[in-house]
Amino acid sequence: MLQNEITVETPLLREDGQLNAPGWCKRNLYIYNRDKIADSKWRIKEWDFYQICDGHHMVQVNFFDISMASALTVSVQDIRTGKELASALAIEPLTPNRSIMSHNPEKPFFFHRKMGGATVIFDVKDTTRRIYFNGKCKGKRLVVDITADKLIDQESLTVAIPFRQANKFFYTTKLNCMPSEGTVRLGGETLVKFDRENAFTVLDWGRGCWPYSNMWFWGNGSTWLDGKLFGFELTWGFGNDVNGTETAIMYDGKTHKIGRVFLELDPEVEDRWMQPWHFFSEDGRFDMTMVPFYDNKNLMMPLNLVGMKTHQVHGLWSGKAVLDDGTELKIENMYAFCEKVYNKW
Repeated sequence: MLQNEITVETPLLREDGQLNAPGWCKRNLYIYNRDKIADSKWRIKEWDFYQICDGHHMVQVNFFDISMASALTVSVQDIRTGKELASALAIEPLTPNRSIMSHNPEKPFFFHRKMGGATVIFDVKDTTRRIYFNGKCKGKRLVVDITADKLIDQESLTVAIPFRQANKFFYTTKLNCMPSEGTVRLGGETLVKFDRENAFTVLDWGRGCWPYSNMWFWGNGSTWLDGKLFGFELTWGFGNDVNGTETAIMYDGKTHKIGRVFLELDPEVEDRWMQPWHFFSEDGRFDMTMVPFYDNKNLMMPLNLVGMKTHQVHGLWSGKAVLDDGTELKIENMYAFCEKVYNKW
């Protein structure tokens, strides 16, 4: 499969609002010319989603503005027991163009937003980013304060792909392999303490205009492998990815692009969510099996009309990943996740 790698700075959209150059890049080289979006302002979706996990505790901090509403969500879970330790949610309706969010997730930017008595900060610098939340959970003060490290020349994976419908596009950057430290405190109690040896952050940064109904798979993981950072990014099922699949191996700060990735069996068929998932790429460079231990499911789609149905399955991954130079990496019992999501809004 021939994919279009973007190697120089390129405007995301043409004057008519269509994608200028669908494809992928190892650093975000697209210029997000938001003013050229041709779709209705009520279809614009922008989000910064951070997930921090050490294979035992998981923290998700998400701010999104989908024009019809903005929301700040926080979730703290023990994924070994399936217990939710804390959560918070704040929503504001009818918010097109209200939030000034970053136009490039890899450049320094300070995002600060207050909503419903809660505060969120994403303080992005060249080699660190601070993820901060301060709000209430069950009458107690919930404070998330985490710092994620990024190599100065670390590569990521960005894709910009169209949908069949006019003026619809998906533009995203995934940045993982960020060793992290910090705490989650509820009242006077420390619920979670992360350290850089085994905790990693992944950023899912996205901008775009989508159709009403969508489905996708998203798998991601990070770890230390013989003293070097290793990770992967696997997304498929979303938009027209003929010019650039959202699939890559990350190793020692570099992105190694691979072809399309498939599942041997769809876990939704016969309710196989907790059975092994076998992943393989069309070019033979990625072949891994996940043995699940937790299904973080959220089936919030009333009357099957609006919302999200999510199975985010966490497990231990084993298999192989092949770098651009042919080096084969052996992976054994690496913690990572993969989700299947239905989305309507």
